[in-house]
Amino acid sequence: MPLLLLSLALAAAPPVVDLARVRMVDLTHAFGAETLYWPTSPSGFELKTLHRGPAEGGYFYSAYSFCAPEHGGTHLDAPVHFAEGRHAAEAVPLEQLVAPAVVVDVSAQAATDPIYRLTRADVEAWEKRNGRIEPGTIVLLRTGWGKRWPDRKAYFGGEGPGASTLRFPSYGVEAARLLLERRIAALGVDTASIDHGPSTDFAVHVLVNGADVPAFENVANVDALPERGAIVIALPMKIAGGSGGPLRIVALVPR
Repeated sequence: MPLLLLSLALAAAPPVVDLARVRMVDLTHAFGAETLYWPTSPSGFELKTLHRGPAEGGYFYSAYSFCAPEHGGTHLDAPVHFAEGRHAAEAVPLEQLVAPAVVVDVSAQAATDPIYRLTRADVEAWEKRNGRIEPGTIVLLRTGWGKRWPDRKAYFGGEGPGASTLRFPSYGVEAARLLLERRIAALGVDTASIDHGPSTDFAVHVLVNGADVPAFENVANVDALPERGAIVIALPMKIAGGSGGPLRIVALVPR
């Protein structure tokens, strides 16, 4: 009888996430010939046709092979990317990839300063309006750079192979340090890196990855999300031993 009652209770309980009460937002840039990769990448996204057309059995059949560096398009930076001994792509806990999300908007600052870095004061101002960022939260930074995709020059702010020639906004070290104090699950941004464009020491990567926290870069449509209330599902290609990989990321936003 207790088992029967439990089964009836579970059957009557509402789902944890009621999909009828949320809108889904795709936060992923499609991968293709225009996909942007870090300037030092030896190649971009390559899709080769293995077969497309009628098969011997008379039905239509298509199949392709693809090749790409790990770090390009909407992708994961696994902690091992900048921290030896930390989680590789296949080992990042799901709790860091599927979690409640908040959005910090610095698009106004970035509009006048293309290498703006999120400050500790920016985070504290956000918390004054919205409440303290809770442990296990995915933090997404909105800079407005997503609207520049996939214009390489506009998005990177420079065309040289070295990072010092690049011009785009992102996180600052002290802001990242505060977010780590909040025990966040992951950081994401709508630019090419969680370090601002001209960074040559990649201090935010070193700090964040060193704390075993992953990053999501080139995130699309961040402007479609509220400051808080969304749930993010960020599932990367599960590359064994990888330092990152292509990411399919979506958000569930309450209607």
